[in-house]
Amino acid sequence: MRRLIEDRVLAALAGVIDPEIRRPITELDMVSGIRADDSGRVTVGIRLTIAGCPAAQRIERDALQAAESVVGAGMADVNVSVMTRDQRQALTEKLRGGRVAREVAFGPGSLTRVYAITSGKGGVGKSTITANLAVALAEQGLRVGIVDADVYGFSVPGLLGLVPPGEDGGNRVAVKPTQVGDMILPPVAHDVKVISIGMFVDDPSVAVAWRGPMLHRTIQQFLTDVYFGDLDVLLLDLPPGTGDVAISVGQLLPHADVIVVTTPQAAAADVAERSGIVARQTGQTLYGVIENMAGMPQPDGTVLELFGSGGGAEVARRLSAGQDDPVPLLAQVPLSVGLRQGGDLGIPLVLSAPDDPAAAAIRAVAVRLATRSRGLAGLSLGLSPR
Repeated sequence: MRRLIEDRVLAALAGVIDPEIRRPITELDMVSGIRADDSGRVTVGIRLTIAGCPAAQRIERDALQAAESVVGAGMADVNVSVMTRDQRQALTEKLRGGRVAREVAFGPGSLTRVYAITSGKGGVGKSTITANLAVALAEQGLRVGIVDADVYGFSVPGLLGLVPPGEDGGNRVAVKPTQVGDMILPPVAHDVKVISIGMFVDDPSVAVAWRGPMLHRTIQQFLTDVYFGDLDVLLLDLPPGTGDVAISVGQLLPHADVIVVTTPQAAAADVAERSGIVARQTGQTLYGVIENMAGMPQPDGTVLELFGSGGGAEVARRLSAGQDDPVPLLAQVPLSVGLRQGGDLGIPLVLSAPDDPAAAAIRAVAVRLATRSRGLAGLSLGLSPR
């Protein structure tokens, strides 16, 4: 009888998901034991990955509820401990699935679609587009991650609500990732896993002043040491321009598709074209162009073209000249007060106001990307003939 109860509790614990790793605790060897006594009372042992695990209370609560769903309210206890160093090492090896440490997880053999979001100049809303596009993709049921590669101007944590208000009006510090051994677990916001240099800076008012080699190592570490798990889509929010980070991403992820963000203004289009050309030079494919800050609809039905018109289409036309397939204009995202407000509040517009014209334009791009499969052509399946 006791064995039957223990088996049923173990089955119930399979429904308890670690909120950071997004896998059942039974798969992560976090259940250290289940013991039932003659009265039907059960004691569950849970091993946390690290001391001070930010998800500790949630895991303990969910494990208790799972056990009580089998034996009844008040008939279960949960004892919490912490994994040993060897147990953490075994966990990281299991999560890597045989992949060598310090190896880029999203190389050419990966089934993850990788999109580098770039722009020629700053201030075009590239990060806002990236954050909203990621959330819209997650709403499509995809597993999505973001690497905020804009080391100097990191803003994705704030756009996704991962920067809680500072105490007494002080500096706002981003939520920190959890580290298990040499593996970094990215915070999750709106079902999107996010990593950013802003999560490692204790004082966001201090400027990050790094040269090329340091920038390259940072991006490389984000792609090797951060455990994103099995992703359908990975978005990289690149810094504006054609500098060290863009070149590093081209070297580390030469198979990535590039989406260029520009504004309708002719001068911005000229600069945006250069970022697309650099991406092509590193071997990446130009997937499309998004025109942000397009015309703003007015109450009388007219459209206020505050930043001009035609820039996005012009960038797409120019970039199409360098490759076999034409580069499409994926969307024209209109100026939206809500889009700006959502960024300030950490609530993406695609969630707070999905019917807003700007949100609708971004969601249309997400639908297009969500229906695009990675494909198995040219990939090794690890099979050999008998």
